[in-house]
Amino acid sequence: MFKTQAYEGNTKDQYEIVIKQLEALLEGEPNVMANLSNASALLNQFLDRINWVGFYLVENNELVLGPFQGLPACVRIPFAKGVCGTAAASEKTVIVEDVHDFPGHIACDAASESEIVIPIFKDEQLFGVLDIDSPEKNRFDHTDQIYLEKFVQSLESFL
Repeated sequence: MFKTQAYEGNTKDQYEIVIKQLEALLEGEPNVMANLSNASALLNQFLDRINWVGFYLVENNELVLGPFQGLPACVRIPFAKGVCGTAAASEKTVIVEDVHDFPGHIACDAASESEIVIPIFKDEQLFGVLDIDSPEKNRFDHTDQIYLEKFVQSLESFL
């Protein structure tokens, strides 16, 4: 599940450690871009079998590229377009087992095969989304969803 062998235990335990690391890393830092940058770097460091991780932020009723790790990406995504826009419009996590079967998928990286997108809220308003892509089909499961949603909930307190 995770790139480093320094984290023994099951996937849930590993996610709990990463969430604690996030909180320690962001503690006392008020700058949102710095916090999002470190959050994407942290996930990129520990998650295996991914090829892109980052944030799209709400701006004028669309999503605009924020801090990320990976290849250059699409800059603007309209709400309800692609996986990120669908998650933003529904305000719910979206897991796509095979992006080629997702109607209207926006292919920023041709190597991406599966994707998970988690909405982020600030003051009960949609702030943006966390987007993670994988070069493997069926990379993300219900455990990933639960713990990445917890990761985002912890991150929300630093926005």
